Amino acid sequence: MLIARAPLRISFCGGGTDLPAYYERYGGMVVSATIDKFVYVHISPNGSGDTQITSADYQIFYHHHNGKPMDWDGDLALPRAVLHEFGVDSGAALFVASEVPPGTGLGSSSAVAVALIRAVAAYLRKPLSRRQVADIACQVEIEKLGAPIGKQDQFAAAFGGLNAITFTSEGVTVEPLRLPAGVLQQLQSRLMLFFTGLARDSRNILTEQRRATAQGQPQTSEGLHHIKEAAIECRRCLEAGDLDAVGALLDLGWREKRRLAAGITNSRIDELYETALANGADGGKITGAGGGGFLLLYCHEAHQRQVADALEKLGLREMDFHFDFQGVSLASVAWEPEELPSPAK
Repeated sequence: MLIARAPLRISFCGGGTDLPAYYERYGGMVVSATIDKFVYVHISPNGSGDTQITSADYQIFYHHHNGKPMDWDGDLALPRAVLHEFGVDSGAALFVASEVPPGTGLGSSSAVAVALIRAVAAYLRKPLSRRQVADIACQVEIEKLGAPIGKQDQFAAAFGGLNAITFTSEGVTVEPLRLPAGVLQQLQSRLMLFFTGLARDSRNILTEQRRATAQGQPQTSEGLHHIKEAAIECRRCLEAGDLDAVGALLDLGWREKRRLAAGITNSRIDELYETALANGADGGKITGAGGGGFLLLYCHEAHQRQVADALEKLGLREMDFHFDFQGVSLASVAWEPEELPSPAK
């Protein structure tokens, strides 16, 4: 059995500018970091000759009979599409699981795609670079499955770390941020992550945002311009060690993002965010497309207990995390080492 894993991510600024409707016209940028919460893909030979896929998160099982073409309609469309992309239609057993519930704004769908591609490529003894893994994940999710998403999550999961990721019509560039000594640890100590208890399907939100962007609606376009400017400034502040400015930029970006599409926020989310600010947080945002998931906050250590207590009274629970710098990897191998390719660089 072979096990691949890919990290989830938190996005600080720039979300939405990674959609083709925006970056192909204006160029986009996202500042994000991967964290030590992972999705896992187990792949092994299936003695029956058929292909089986099991998802622990969705509690769904799919059985594909040997000799039939692999399609990707219906349940477990993503792993089926990845298997089809690699021409695997028999003899494999896949198991997919995540440490965090899906639909909670941490990029889990694209992390699953990245882990699947890494696992299947290794299963086929096909070495791939991190960029190739990310590119194939984008191809499968955006082109093959028609998901109305951008490219930040695939590249974040494949590369890992704290990065500025830029998007243009010519391609994607991943640049690791270089922070002054001690600033990275200080940043991590001032970030808090709370699960709102709300999972959501981001498809409707992103579809509306993509449509408004493609149509050039002024409110959406201007909002995304401001969000990109915040990402550029966020990178500058992080590399200068000005962390308090990052907290203010999170707040600015969130207030701009709420204008992009219906469903990004609601009265419950607004109550949670304003409660956090009232108790000492400097800024924050709902992760991912919005509508639920995790509330990310920048908060000085002296106020964190007060913020946590206030949010816990409203039903939220804090999730501890640390930054991850490994990206997608083969986490465990139970085959003979000489039978496997070297991990992609």
